[in-house]
Amino acid sequence: MAEAKEFFGTKLPEKIAADPAKASAIGGVFVFKINGDGGGVWTVNLKDAPSVAEGEAEGAECTLEMSAEDWNTISENPGAAMQLYFGGKLKVTGNPMLATKLTSILQ
Repeated sequence: MAEAKEFFGTKLPEKIAADPAKASAIGGVFVFKINGDGGGVWTVNLKDAPSVAEGEAEGAECTLEMSAEDWNTISENPGAAMQLYFGGKLKVTGNPMLATKLTSILQ
């Protein structure tokens, strides 16, 4: 299980650097808002120049908000995101269909 700070600070940038074409194929800009201990806010650009930056950038096409505990669940099992979404624990604003493409980069 990767805590949010470790995932967005180290693991996701490494995944993006290892295969930038796979990351840019997702084709969206996301903001992740992880609430609680170990949380934070990150902008994940998965378009032309894939990158991860701390903080909330303007122009995000999809924002995902959840607790740190629910983030841990998703980091262990990305397929759990749909269950959390329909259970009201994962809030998605913007383009929810774009969020469905994240599974490939979260694994």
